[in-house]
Amino acid sequence: MYIDLLIKIKNAQDVKKDAIKVPYSKKDERILEILKESNYIKDFEKKGKGAKRVLEAELNYENGEGAISGVKFFSKPSRRIYIGYKEIKPVRRGYGLFVISTPKGILTGKEAKKLKVGGEALFKIW
Repeated sequence: MYIDLLIKIKNAQDVKKDAIKVPYSKKDERILEILKESNYIKDFEKKGKGAKRVLEAELNYENGEGAISGVKFFSKPSRRIYIGYKEIKPVRRGYGLFVISTPKGILTGKEAKKLKVGGEALFKIW
């Protein structure tokens, strides 16, 4: 689940680890792609076959500090939060990233606004 993925990344950066491994899921893979494009992680790769597939993410550090300084979750399995594209606002005056699950896939806030699609608000990261 993406919540576990992000918390593992944040905790690993706090103790200066180089990489983390999480069980494979398509949702986690897409979220790692978005984090890589936004330079929150260096790289990631899919390893293993069948039920033993894992995602290994290499963490990114800026001046000795982790690239991720904060995460806020909106939707949880017990409570889903949906928003329209007009409600999407910049995170930390453009220095953060808003991630939303739409009918067109998991997108950043900027991409969702450009495509004019809303969906389930997942999290924001800065």
